[in-house]
Amino acid sequence: MFGRDIGIDLGTANVLMHIKGRGIVLNEPSVVAIDKTTGKALAVGEEAFRMVGRTPGNIVATRPMKDGVIADFHLTEAMLRHFLAKVNVKSSFVKPRILICCPTDITSVEQKAIRETVEKSGGKNVYLEEEPKVAAIGAGMDIFQPSGNMVVDIGGGTTDVAVLSMGGIVTSKSIKTAGDQFDSDILAYIKRKYKLLIGERTSEEIKKQVGSVSPGDRNEEMDIRGRDMVSGLPRTITVYSDEIKGALSESVANIVAAAKYVLEQTPPELSADIIDRGVILTGGGALLHGMDSLLTDELKVPVLIAEEPMHCVAVGTGIILENLDKMSTRLKA
Repeated sequence: MFGRDIGIDLGTANVLMHIKGRGIVLNEPSVVAIDKTTGKALAVGEEAFRMVGRTPGNIVATRPMKDGVIADFHLTEAMLRHFLAKVNVKSSFVKPRILICCPTDITSVEQKAIRETVEKSGGKNVYLEEEPKVAAIGAGMDIFQPSGNMVVDIGGGTTDVAVLSMGGIVTSKSIKTAGDQFDSDILAYIKRKYKLLIGERTSEEIKKQVGSVSPGDRNEEMDIRGRDMVSGLPRTITVYSDEIKGALSESVANIVAAAKYVLEQTPPELSADIIDRGVILTGGGALLHGMDSLLTDELKVPVLIAEEPMHCVAVGTGIILENLDKMSTRLKA
């Protein structure tokens, strides 16, 4: 095979790659560890993620993506080159065609930046597609019929809410409140209430193990360790689900408001379809305990979590790649 079609979910938190005919071949954190003195990338992906918060002064583990768009072009290019080499798709004859996903509200300048970075990393034809549309396809929704489908994709950097019909987005909203913001909220809460400094990885573990957004649904507790801000010494505390729910309440309210806004802008006929079909939750944020029941209560519409919500965008790129020749006229090439 001279050239392969690749779908990339270039997320703020994780990069997933789907190769036509092979399925999802890569799922790694979008983290690069660099030497500050030389500017050289030392580790990428899982290896770099293990270094977060544990590196000496001259090495920093950083995320080249922020809020769903490229924050550091050089590092994003290095990261993509590394991942493309790892999945072994390059050919000396033909460069692969690459389909890449982006948030709905990004500017033409940000779109151009993504395209140029992917081209430099080794892509031939680079296609851009909006993330909620790809997530809906990956979640098994038939968005090409004249009926309303609503998806809420809660990723690492952005939450994208969209209503789709006839293969296109009817109304949508993208906000910069998602998984990373949840981690920051927990980190800030622990610092404020307990005067304890914890790292990003610890706050993410708290979110996964005891985090909840729906009242009374979860009563877990977890021991965490950090550095006492007063004494400067290590200290252990116990956190509970109820307090984490309070820490996340403001960010979750932003997501609910975005979903309500999109529903308010939706034509009545499509709204009727959404009541019948329900809203599909995708992305890593869909796994936050109680998110589906909270949205069901707030929107007065059934909300269902997609199967494998973290893989929906990558699976969706695979389905589009299978029909790339038919769909390429609709895509932003």
